[in-house]
Amino acid sequence: MYAYIKGTLEEMTEDSVVVETGGIGYNVKVSTTTADLLPGIGSEVKIYTYTLVREDAFSLYGFLTRDDLEVFKKLITVSGIGPKGGLAILSVMSADALRFAVMAGDAKAIAKAPGIGAKTAERVIIDLRDKISIEDTLKGLGAPADTAGGNANAQTADNLMKREAIEALVALGYSASDATAAVKKVEMKEDTTVETILKQALKHMF
Repeated sequence: MYAYIKGTLEEMTEDSVVVETGGIGYNVKVSTTTADLLPGIGSEVKIYTYTLVREDAFSLYGFLTRDDLEVFKKLITVSGIGPKGGLAILSVMSADALRFAVMAGDAKAIAKAPGIGAKTAERVIIDLRDKISIEDTLKGLGAPADTAGGNANAQTADNLMKREAIEALVALGYSASDATAAVKKVEMKEDTTVETILKQALKHMF
């Protein structure tokens, strides 16, 4: 119903905000991650929304990016994961980290979310594995496109090396979310190798 709401941030709690626009204050439920990233009270914000309409409720769920919103929509298609569960998962891991956790089968990382047990986390992986592509999983890890049109081959190579590094870290016992976060901090250069990425990523682990 509402694609997004743009207005003044009037109130904020751990799990909801009030955004005023056109003289109306909209109560929007948010993840703790989103709440932490919001500016101060009185600032202008733009929140992408998902509208849930039931006989006994009309609720808005908000996200700072369309990407987070799309991942949330995928999450709530999983049996046993409602909007509350979707927000809980996105409160403990980013959209990128969730994608890789699904691809890597890392149920433990997903189960860290409040109210999400091991069986439910496994169901998230099973249900979303076919709905999330490698490209989606790696899109947050790639280097910016070249200003002259982008070097797609170089970016693809970088993504593949990062993927191998993340998989290696997961094999070493690190969670997919921690591995993804560490690899994202590594600066890619022309002579960067998977081994280089691993060494630098491990430094970010401690």
